[in-house]
Amino acid sequence: MFSLFKKKKEYPEFWMDYEKKFKDKTPETIDENSFVVFDTETTGLDIKNDRILSIGALKVQHKSIEVSDVFERYINQSTFNPETVAIHGIIKNDLNPDTTEEAAVIEFLSYISNSVLVAHHVTFDVAMINKVLYRMGLPKLKNKTLDTMLLYRASRINSNLIDKERNYSLDEVAENLNISVKDRHTSAGDAYITAIAFLKIISRVSKQRNGRLKDLFRLNR
Repeated sequence: MFSLFKKKKEYPEFWMDYEKKFKDKTPETIDENSFVVFDTETTGLDIKNDRILSIGALKVQHKSIEVSDVFERYINQSTFNPETVAIHGIIKNDLNPDTTEEAAVIEFLSYISNSVLVAHHVTFDVAMINKVLYRMGLPKLKNKTLDTMLLYRASRINSNLIDKERNYSLDEVAENLNISVKDRHTSAGDAYITAIAFLKIISRVSKQRNGRLKDLFRLNR
């Protein structure tokens, strides 16, 4: 007899461990929360067909960067677009043959835990990770996210120099916030630049809004 109840899909242990981390309530203040600032370098901007070349990430807690705990993985793959080498600087021979996209993402899930994810144009980077998870037969990331582009624009909304409709690049944000970009266009380097920008932005927000996490999400809209 046909069962009226669908059998619940069984996920691997690493995914179940990741999901368990979200049972705890998120702290209300910025200082109490853990953030993971990350970046992906990809073969292109087509989320459906392009692939991740590298993932770089670092943790921000108590308004400081944990430089001793950096995540960086280079991913081996058959998909490669030589036209984008000028942007990310990764040539095919640089890729680590021992690192698959599945292994890199499993390690990434362990690294991020239930932290708030931060990136510049975060929607793209999250979509690229989610596409890998989809190919692995897994659900999407569960983490809350913040976009430094949106936060930068919103935190300077009263400035006459800011364009409320403009999508500011990481280079532009770095220049306006006096941040060095010498390691630009590596995933770890971009994550570090983004982390410094994030710290400068939340320092400004904390002074104005008592350091509440919900105010960052409000600005992020």
